[in-house]
Amino acid sequence: MKQKQIFEDQYIVVTGAAGMIGSGVVRYLNDQGRAHLLLVDDLGDTDKWKNLVNKQFLEIISKEELFSFLEGRENEIEAFVHLGACTDTTEKDADYLLENNYRFTVRLAEYALTHEHRFIYASSAATYGNGSNGFTDSHDLLEKLRPLNMYGYSKHLFDLWAKKENVLDKIVGLKYFNVFGPNEYHKGSMSSMIYKMFRSIQKEGKIRLFRSNDPSFTDGEQKRDFIYVKDAVKMTCALLEDSFREISGIYNIGTGTPVSFNDVAELLFNITGKKKNIEYIPMPRDIEDKFQNYTCANMQKYFVQHNIVDPKAFLTPLEDAIKDYITQYLMEEKTW
Repeated sequence: MKQKQIFEDQYIVVTGAAGMIGSGVVRYLNDQGRAHLLLVDDLGDTDKWKNLVNKQFLEIISKEELFSFLEGRENEIEAFVHLGACTDTTEKDADYLLENNYRFTVRLAEYALTHEHRFIYASSAATYGNGSNGFTDSHDLLEKLRPLNMYGYSKHLFDLWAKKENVLDKIVGLKYFNVFGPNEYHKGSMSSMIYKMFRSIQKEGKIRLFRSNDPSFTDGEQKRDFIYVKDAVKMTCALLEDSFREISGIYNIGTGTPVSFNDVAELLFNITGKKKNIEYIPMPRDIEDKFQNYTCANMQKYFVQHNIVDPKAFLTPLEDAIKDYITQYLMEEKTW
């Protein structure tokens, strides 16, 4: 017998809700009139809580409380947007990453699948490793991918689990590329290059870039697929809409256009009105063999499935995104 709902609308459960993408999802859903949100995050002694100010939700709980909270509420839940994870690419505690990023996700996915809830989870572009096997979100290529760090491997393991268990046609995995934008102030060393570059210009009037460790790239010509958090959030939340509820599988979340570090630095100098001043420094030895010199999302599958005919019109141009980030948020450390 189906349980009576306590609320008029069902819950959308957002894990990692105080993070950059998670808090953006809350903002986006609020703007659509959705406030029946259960937020899951461990705030600790960080300033992540600031990302939730002026946002509407029913409750916020820690990860440890989630499964006990879910007991008896199976019919009150509409969907999970599972973004919570340790995203530190330098984290060396493999057991912690396996428990936090892999096993917890398996347990949550099994709950959602058992009760037929929409389950959208964050994978990562880090699963692609050095890109030697391309950046195509084809399920057929999953076994060929070789992540460069334990964080990427912990994400890759869940993708492989979902394929092995034959549930990729029932859930959605999103491989986020280089997301930047408001609400990343708490991320420290894991904040985006754009955030770090801007702060460096503010403090020293210069930008430091790693020298190339690959003969295929000259200094500063390493390239990444940078995507504005507002676009990443829009693409994530589209999968909650009724018209796209049947979409399943793994999808890249990027732009499909790689941009060099030098070009990003030049954009920042132009936008801030500062004289171009780039210093190339040696790459630390402990990250040399884990550094992605090039990323570029193959976006064909996402764009086709979502009927996006003109990606350039759909996505925010990089210069406009950086301008919006700096002028509307960074200058006064405002949140979105």
